Amino acid sequence: MVFAGALAALSLLPLGALAHLRMAHPSQYGFNVSYHTFDYDNRPEVPLQRMNFNEWWFHNHINYPPHDGDVFEFPAGGSAIIEIGCNKAWTSYFASDDGRTDLRDGSGKACGGSAPPASVHATGFSDVAGCGIGIVDKANVNDIKPEDFAIFSANHTCPWYSENVFHVPADMPACSEGVCHCAWFWIHSPNSGGEQMFMNAFKCKITNTKPTAKKIGKPQLARRCGHDPVLNRDGDPKNCTVGAKQPLYWLQNERNNMFEGYYDPPFYNGLYGYKNGAQDDIFTDEQGNNEGSSSGSSATTTTTQAAAKTTSKTTTTAKSEPTSTASSSSSSSNSDSNSSSSNTLATTSKNKNCSKRSINKKRKRDLINAGKKAHKKRAGGGLSTLFS
Repeated sequence: MVFAGALAALSLLPLGALAHLRMAHPSQYGFNVSYHTFDYDNRPEVPLQRMNFNEWWFHNHINYPPHDGDVFEFPAGGSAIIEIGCNKAWTSYFASDDGRTDLRDGSGKACGGSAPPASVHATGFSDVAGCGIGIVDKANVNDIKPEDFAIFSANHTCPWYSENVFHVPADMPACSEGVCHCAWFWIHSPNSGGEQMFMNAFKCKITNTKPTAKKIGKPQLARRCGHDPVLNRDGDPKNCTVGAKQPLYWLQNERNNMFEGYYDPPFYNGLYGYKNGAQDDIFTDEQGNNEGSSSGSSATTTTTQAAAKTTSKTTTTAKSEPTSTASSSSSSSNSDSNSSSSNTLATTSKNKNCSKRSINKKRKRDLINAGKKAHKKRAGGGLSTLFS
């Protein structure tokens, strides 16, 4: 039986490897990197932590580009599905994996239905912290700098499922050179496994663009502005970064733009002003003003305020665990697609950050104590402690 074979293959894998996730698509840099490509394990699913810039940037896969013509398409005003799994064996691209074994079991989960929540570095569905997709309008990969990427879509339930829907702003412009570069970013909850970040870059393009498409503004640093459920602190919408936001580069030896503590990771959700879905505030008007600023449209400010407030919810809008992150879109999705975009997840973040992300002594002590409690709880959590 296929299911029995999948379980057998699963049993042969190191348990810790199940907590390492990757996107899978031929447009990806390092799509076919295996155990044997580098003199260290640098497969796309291997997490990034305490690395030098050349090691974490593009996952050190710049010299392993996709084939010509392999480009991921994002339709403006629509959505696209990105597959994520513990490795390619849990995606539709299993045939190009080292084991060439299809481990998908019909559960729709990123690491299969038999894997515990710790397989996605979470204690449960409500502990998933979200993923972001960034874009830069440059065709030459060697011209790209970390600060060039702008997050244009976020999915707060990512990476719980293998198929993750990312909605695209309707005003997205076409790539000026025909091809852009995108990247999938993820930082997980501190409640399950060691801290790290993930980045998989790929070639992309925007399709279905309008003549009235707008220009993406210069990405700025994201700031904490959402409700903090751990320290029970209200969100501060006025502290949200309005306009295009950079990805969250954290916990590396070089070129970080986030400096939160080890038990205090930044997330791609409302805590940092990334609303669930298309980031419609990333554009500038004809005068170069952010459309969410006082000089531009007020719609984005309202949206950002709502995002800061909704992070205070501790459950999803569904009464039970949904079966899909998909929602109706121009791209294909599964039959449970109506459950995802309305879901607002609780974050497990530890503190609200001011614009300089400074932490006073009492707050720092609170964070350390909260982190110790979380890790003490995890230490008695059985199987979940094996996922790091």
